[in-house]
Amino acid sequence: MYVLAMQIDLHIGHARSLKDKRGVLRSILDGARGRFHVAAAEVDHQQLWQRTSLGFAAVSGTQQHTTEVIDQVSRFVWSFPEVEVLQEERTWLS
Repeated sequence: MYVLAMQIDLHIGHARSLKDKRGVLRSILDGARGRFHVAAAEVDHQQLWQRTSLGFAAVSGTQQHTTEVIDQVSRFVWSFPEVEVLQEERTWLS
């Protein structure tokens, strides 16, 4: 079993309230869960309007498939024009 976790720090420049921020996050998190069947959550900066950190995790029987799934999630997050990716970090879990 292979488990790969990814944390992505984002800046949401147009957000003027937590409600604005949550609207963007809902699209990203629900989209990633539905399309790629990964665990997804906001993991830091919950009370800041324009900043967030999202966590994703994929589990698979092969290292290659796990990497491919997380690569797809990364591309999906980068595809949102309303967010700026500040940092992306991946960690293999055992």
